[in-house]
Amino acid sequence: MTDTTSNKSIPQLADIPKHSEMNIPTLSSTNNANGNTSIQNTKDAMYNMISKSSPFNSVANHPATQNIKDNITQGAVAESVKDQHAKTTNEFSNLASARTTPNATAATGQNLTHYHSFFYNLLSWENPRATALTFTATVLFIFAARYLPALRWSFKVLYMTLGVAAAAEVAGKLVLSRGLTSSFRPRKYYTIPKETLEASLEDVEQLINFFVIEFQRILFAENVIVTIAAFASSVIAYWLIKFLPLWGLSLIATSIIYLAPLIYISNKELIDHHLNNASDVVNTQANQVKDLAGHHTARLTETVKAQTSTYSAKAQEYMGAAKAQTSAAVSQTSAAVSGNKSTSNNPFTSEPGAAPKYSSSDFPHAPKQEPVPGVESHQQQYEKSEFGGQAVAQ
Repeated sequence: MTDTTSNKSIPQLADIPKHSEMNIPTLSSTNNANGNTSIQNTKDAMYNMISKSSPFNSVANHPATQNIKDNITQGAVAESVKDQHAKTTNEFSNLASARTTPNATAATGQNLTHYHSFFYNLLSWENPRATALTFTATVLFIFAARYLPALRWSFKVLYMTLGVAAAAEVAGKLVLSRGLTSSFRPRKYYTIPKETLEASLEDVEQLINFFVIEFQRILFAENVIVTIAAFASSVIAYWLIKFLPLWGLSLIATSIIYLAPLIYISNKELIDHHLNNASDVVNTQANQVKDLAGHHTARLTETVKAQTSTYSAKAQEYMGAAKAQTSAAVSQTSAAVSGNKSTSNNPFTSEPGAAPKYSSSDFPHAPKQEPVPGVESHQQQYEKSEFGGQAVAQ
């Protein structure tokens, strides 16, 4: 009896459970289940007390807070956000699908690039949310490039990444005899697929050709209004670059490119009305200048004709007088020549234009005797000859 009673009064060590409700190994008596229940109840009571006494939970459980939360997550605000998100996504999809080659061609008959359709759709505000977001992103990029050291940050991220990789590799080999960085190395390095690279290069080619074609269309005045506008923009940029930095000029150019079409679309009727009036005024002035130029040209033509007729008549008069004087001089010369012919022994007795007539007396006699010795000159020989003697005797 004594042994049995002593055995019952001695507490026994129960099995140690693997985990308790708080994940802590515990020792339990035979009333382990009741002990776990009381501990859990105590923990729940303390949690409820802390939860009810917390000011953050009081604010979170307040009806006004719950109402705002419901409005944000399930009310009109949430519906509006979801609707705007869906519309924005749809507009970006439309903008991406707008990159198709247009049916219109250039003045040379060449096909345009798909970026012509893309930029037309973007700048015409057909998808206003997408255009507004791209405009905002461009402006923020300009300001970021101006005020944020993006290039310096890029090098900082690069050297920190490489430093961590090198340090992890060295520390792993020293401590674990195995590099940590190399353990994350992929089985195969990533490469850009050929199809993706070719598609990207083709897209870049289309973008470059867009700017090349548009510059030539402006340069060769395919649309004279656009050429004039580009000329004015170049002149303004030439003067503004002296006072504004490059980022300021880029901001102004971006604002004009995006906002000018929007202003025109919003006030299309008014702007078209004023443009038509200006066109009428310009055409009227051009017609007046054309008429005035035609009038002065006609008067100048008449004056030139009159002067030409006057000078032509005077020239003909001078030519006639000169011809008369020439004829008189020729007549006098002919008369003088004829008189000289009648008084001289000219063998040519025929009229001008007729064949000349000659006689035997027109030629000298041939010598019939030998030359006289001792006479050297021809005149003396002639005088000593028979014919010369006859001439002297006569």
